[in-house]
Amino acid sequence: MPSSLELFFTALREQLGAEAVDTNPETLARYGVNLLPGGARTPAGVLFPDSTAQVQAIVRLANTHGVSLWPTSTGENRGLGLKSPVRPGQVVVDLGRRMNRIVEIDETLAYAVVEPGVTYAQMYEELGRRGHTLMMDTTSGPPDGGIVGNTLDKGAGYTPYFDHFGMSCGYEVVLPTGEVLRTSDGASPGAKTQYLSKYGFGPFMDGLFVQSNLGIVTRMGVWLMPKPPVIRAFFFTFPDDADFGDIIELVRPLKLNNVVPTLIKVTSDLYALGTEETYPYERTHGRTPLPNELRKELQAKHGLGAWLVSGAFYGPSEEALQPMIERIKAHFLRSGKARYISHAEAEQSRLLRIHIATFSGQPTRDELDLLRWRPGSGATWFLPATPMVGAIANEHQALSRRILGEHGFEFITEYVCGPRMSRALHLILFNRQDAEERQRAGRCFRALLKAYSDAGYPISRAPIDAQEEAMARLEVLPDVLSRLKKALDPQGVVAPGKYGIS
Repeated sequence: MPSSLELFFTALREQLGAEAVDTNPETLARYGVNLLPGGARTPAGVLFPDSTAQVQAIVRLANTHGVSLWPTSTGENRGLGLKSPVRPGQVVVDLGRRMNRIVEIDETLAYAVVEPGVTYAQMYEELGRRGHTLMMDTTSGPPDGGIVGNTLDKGAGYTPYFDHFGMSCGYEVVLPTGEVLRTSDGASPGAKTQYLSKYGFGPFMDGLFVQSNLGIVTRMGVWLMPKPPVIRAFFFTFPDDADFGDIIELVRPLKLNNVVPTLIKVTSDLYALGTEETYPYERTHGRTPLPNELRKELQAKHGLGAWLVSGAFYGPSEEALQPMIERIKAHFLRSGKARYISHAEAEQSRLLRIHIATFSGQPTRDELDLLRWRPGSGATWFLPATPMVGAIANEHQALSRRILGEHGFEFITEYVCGPRMSRALHLILFNRQDAEERQRAGRCFRALLKAYSDAGYPISRAPIDAQEEAMARLEVLPDVLSRLKKALDPQGVVAPGKYGIS
């Protein structure tokens, strides 16, 4: 007698066509692969819908046959899990393969409407075809990453439009029952302001579908930024680890007073130069983490210090921006420790051009070369928030360096600073072909998670192999989300376990 899963796949092939269903073992193995310490999580099948109507059909049949789904857009985040489901045996719904249309670009009101498969590279290319009068905010991650997927996982960028959720408006969502919900003004039939008026009428619904499993977003509006005629980045290096607190004190007033329109990055030495270097095992005789004297050698080789500070100004002309550049130079150089690097000089450096690209809304692959730091390309993100207070920032730095060092890993971190807090992007890089090192990376992540949580600084995003543990650390919210899940998804078909919601 056929299993419920077999009946599910048979029904889908009949309704959607054979090209929409793949249960080939090679495909399943490929979709199960990730770069995380926890290793592969093989799905039971992979589905390729080409429309919202087909997603509805998938969800309805999943309810009929009791099948657990794992929706993904492009699944390109190396440090959070790629396309792997949170639980082995779930059926991946690959929204990115065939639902990859830019539905609309309104150049007057500066917004686009996209399906889940639309990538940053695709949008950049289309905006270029139209003359680059508009620009989007992008991540420093892969250009083939998806705009919808990044937004729904609380991803962010670096320009004034860095808040990807904040700059989204109007979702089309297939609910776990198969119904379609349109948020913002889209709930009103025939509304012409779905992608303009974010909050709509009644309770604000969009947040229910961010880092959740309460529905499948199949279309989204995204706001675009008029591209300024001139973009000029600035860079400063600082020599010592202990300068971090002083840097934060210098950055905070710039952002509180909106002197600098972009976010300001404070990038550790190895995060910056790791795009050009690999771990020098021959110099350390295989020992890890990297000795401080070799760190200093690498800093000198690339003309860096312990920290690289960067941001950018936008304006109508070079002449209009020069007073701003002079003001920022005076602000940082008064510390007596900073060294200024101009935009023109930075353009000659591959590792600095990464930052120019992100401040300009241009996707870049270059930061992915960090994955070559150790063999095996293992990577996992640890993503807490650090308040913009120098003393606290230095405490966080010391805590992270200690825990990473105890587990044999380097401090490879970038702080993306706003006025009140920074996103502390810790990248744990390890050899995933080495079972002992892979397990050690998992223990390191959990030690960081515990230490930061105990100190009162929780994380904002989690890789798939830590989502349930991270949610379990919270109070009341898990129970509220569980009740919402039961109300909206009584059969539990949409991604049970995602971000710890079951």
